[in-house]
Amino acid sequence: MKKTLYGFGLALLLSGQAGAAVSVADIQITEWMYSGNGGEFIEFTNMGASAVDFTGWSYDDDSRQAGVFDLSGFGWVGVGESVIITEADAAAFRADWSLVASVKVLGGYTNNIGRGDEINLFDASGSLIDRFAYGDQIYAGTVRTQNATGNPLSAADLAATTVTANWVLASAGDRFGSYVSTRGDIGNPGFYVAAPVPEPETYAMLLAGLALVGGIARRRAAR
Repeated sequence: MKKTLYGFGLALLLSGQAGAAVSVADIQITEWMYSGNGGEFIEFTNMGASAVDFTGWSYDDDSRQAGVFDLSGFGWVGVGESVIITEADAAAFRADWSLVASVKVLGGYTNNIGRGDEINLFDASGSLIDRFAYGDQIYAGTVRTQNATGNPLSAADLAATTVTANWVLASAGDRFGSYVSTRGDIGNPGFYVAAPVPEPETYAMLLAGLALVGGIARRRAAR
């Protein structure tokens, strides 16, 4: 499970419900898998400074129609909170990924996403809040999220409306806190890590670099 969360907590949820106007950058698509043994899913995360009321919000695929799949069931989504929609039954999805009760899941959508598709998020007025187009057969060098989710290497990568090479596949125990579901899919639904922990090899390279700099400094001081 993920150990570093992006400000998620009940206290933050309650404190943010005064609710300023939502900007396009506030709610982002942060993870997706178009095909999985336990069903496809999409994750949305509140990256803003206040809670957002999802009443009247909706999702659609590349048909780009507001109101197709209602997201009102999420209610207020707190600062840093991630929520999930899936084609699977919500209870079955929660059990498959061993999710805690606080993670909000809406199941049973039928406007499914495919290997190459779009994810469109609309607010209560029907305005587009976020769009994400993807497809390994469309955008060369990008991931195919079959049985493993796509994850952005940094928060900056969320700004793009099309997938880039900076979206990578989940692997068990990776920097995103990914793990294997009971049905064999790999991902990290329900939590978004804003600042991924460097991989062990990154630490090794950093330490080697520091040792080299220290050695040079000592040789210069000895002259």
